[in-house]
Amino acid sequence: MKKINIIAIAATFAAVTLFTQCSSKNEEQACQSAAPAVCQNATGAPSIKIAYVDIDSLFTNYKLSVTMNKEMLRKEENMRMTLTEKARAIQADYEDFQRKLENNVYSSRQRAEEEQNRIIKSQEDYARYEQRLINELTAETQKNNSILRDSINSFLNAYNKVKGFDLIISRVGDNLLYANSALDITQEVIDGLNNRYAGSK
Repeated sequence: MKKINIIAIAATFAAVTLFTQCSSKNEEQACQSAAPAVCQNATGAPSIKIAYVDIDSLFTNYKLSVTMNKEMLRKEENMRMTLTEKARAIQADYEDFQRKLENNVYSSRQRAEEEQNRIIKSQEDYARYEQRLINELTAETQKNNSILRDSINSFLNAYNKVKGFDLIISRVGDNLLYANSALDITQEVIDGLNNRYAGSK
């Protein structure tokens, strides 16, 4: 069961409260004509301006993310293919050793032990090689995540200078119990990110 983000719940509660404060007709009209999540409370003081971005949709449609994911999938497939080939070669080598051992092909016990040690070393080398490839893939994934995070944060900082939101929250799966669709700026953010990405090529 997914953990519900306490901050997201608080933000959602703030958004719900924000709209319930617009109780009179005049206040409702003011809320509807303003930007998402902007209205006044009973004292006339401005409330906070909130929006949210659907992260799943963002990563699915942000072209930089799509490009990175395709490249990582290609590298992962190549890694698996390389490891599978090496594992099969070691297994075949081991089976050949067993066959020769059973048929007394080796001229001496020492020669059989040397061959066994060679196969054991191959298995150890394979384990180290596999771990190295996994570490490299993990490091690249973390680097890509950092690039994506920086790219999105950089865009949102510039975007928010115009929009003036007090809070932009992320919606991941069902971590928001409720959110008015008027607060959803996902497509606007995706379009902005993709336009900037296309311009950087």
